[in-house]
Amino acid sequence: MTVLLEVAIGDGAAMVALGHDLAHRLRAGDLVVLSGGLGAGKTTLTQGIGAGLGVRGPITSPTFVISRVHPSLVGGPALVHVDAYRLGDAFEVDDLDLDASLDESVTVVEWGEGKVEGLSDDRLEVHLELLEGASGEMRQVTVVGVGPRWLAVGGQ
Repeated sequence: MTVLLEVAIGDGAAMVALGHDLAHRLRAGDLVVLSGGLGAGKTTLTQGIGAGLGVRGPITSPTFVISRVHPSLVGGPALVHVDAYRLGDAFEVDDLDLDASLDESVTVVEWGEGKVEGLSDDRLEVHLELLEGASGEMRQVTVVGVGPRWLAVGGQ
């Protein structure tokens, strides 16, 4: 595991901008696992990733449909946006057949920690935490690369 980025984010626009920047490091086959409490900014970050990838939107939380596919508008990979909050375990994740589209898409899974790591040896784990006592809506974002793909990327 390699910590690629640790940053404090002050508002939604900055979270979208971070997602946009992360998107430029992503390619087809990448898995991004988002963790953090309610309101931590997981969907907002995904909106930025979608904008950076140039996919069809709008990007909204897929809590009730569990998974949405956003096709590319610019010839790049599609964005598969998953909300694993209501899924109980890896077996329920397996029922979604995410591995069928993993190679040709960027897959972002909210609430995926402990449920989707088996999909890929290479993944980005993004931890979002609301900072207690900070002014406004400050969040700490930590991006960790897991596996050889992200070890090669390092802090570039």
